[in-house]
Amino acid sequence: MADSTIIALADAIVAKLQDGTFSLPLEVQRGYRPVVELPALQAVKVTVIPKSLAISAATRADGFYDCAIDIGVQRKVDVDDPAAMDELMKLVEEIGDHLRYHKLDGFAVAAWLALENEPVFAPEHLEQYRQFTSVLTVTYRVRR
Repeated sequence: MADSTIIALADAIVAKLQDGTFSLPLEVQRGYRPVVELPALQAVKVTVIPKSLAISAATRADGFYDCAIDIGVQRKVDVDDPAAMDELMKLVEEIGDHLRYHKLDGFAVAAWLALENEPVFAPEHLEQYRQFTSVLTVTYRVRR
């Protein structure tokens, strides 16, 4: 494996999302910065960011790597249009459903463990940037 475990996992998540079918078009990429300045885009910007890594003993020879990956979902919005934000909330749930309990084609040794949506949306981003922002954190376990 040329990349670190968590980077290989993040790349596999990017590929899984790029191959998915969702209710709104997505632009998916891996990154390191969770904050992006968005022009008035029609597509949703999805950024996959390695978050944390916890290693525990599996046997004397190998360990469990619990890798948490943040998935930021962002789009410019009209803050006075709740229907548009409802669509984005639905999309975030679709992304979570697309990953939950599913193997990753590019990294089949990773087992899905958990999914968290915090924040469901960031009110301060709506106010300051007129931008919908939601963060999914997905955790996978890799034994190595």
